[in-house]
Amino acid sequence: MIRLALRVDRAHAEVALAELLELAPGGVEEVDLGDAVEYAVYGPPGELPLLPDLEAAVGGALIDVTTSELPDDWSERWKAFHTPLVLGERLAVRPPWEAAIGAEVELVIDPAQAFGTGAHATTRLCLELLLELADTEPAGARGPLLDLGCGSGVLAIAAAKLGFAPVAAVDFDPLSVDATRENAAVNGVRLDVARCDLRSDPIPTAPTVLANLLRPLLLDYAARLTDPPRTLIASGLLTHETDEIAAAFAAHGLREEDRRERGEWAALLLRA
Repeated sequence: MIRLALRVDRAHAEVALAELLELAPGGVEEVDLGDAVEYAVYGPPGELPLLPDLEAAVGGALIDVTTSELPDDWSERWKAFHTPLVLGERLAVRPPWEAAIGAEVELVIDPAQAFGTGAHATTRLCLELLLELADTEPAGARGPLLDLGCGSGVLAIAAAKLGFAPVAAVDFDPLSVDATRENAAVNGVRLDVARCDLRSDPIPTAPTVLANLLRPLLLDYAARLTDPPRTLIASGLLTHETDEIAAAFAAHGLREEDRRERGEWAALLLRA
């Protein structure tokens, strides 16, 4: 098994990801490195090139490219890296090979399909704020919700299970769109899933929006926003980026109601 990895600074991560997806029929692994992001794909020899370590330019960004050979039993060993995410008794996200946990809301997400099972700090922070938001609304009145940058569908599926409806989910990556649809079916929820480029396509609207995106895409979303949501959970942020993002959406009448941090990552709950 070959692992091909691209390491790029966070500001150019989306460009590198778009290039790597050409080699990624089975999805992309994302490794958070603080100011940088590493994306990796896996495949047998002959399907992925075995290259020497090198530096290359992609879309004007300098990236480090590394390849490595993995042990023959990697197809089983990699499962140890995907453990369940448990938020008390309220919510759990687990891969399909883990036994049921018994949380009030439980999601089964296959990490092989897209970008993990939701254990990344930004997804966890979004889920914490989503639970808090659900607690402020009666079960039958939580209304429509939009998940911008849905990845493998964790946030959208959790929202649907918490009683938000209808729930829409969009992502630029067609693999994420497919994975979200498949995971929604596995978890028995109905989602409206579509591909969307936040920089150029019309952006769907909803009174509640979850936007687990990198800083540049959040700023693009704020700049193009014409029909602001009543509630926005913004994540994908490093802690030093939160004030800038809060100010960008404050211009649309959304005030900061809560801020969560986990390590170097942060999420905001903004409300009109």
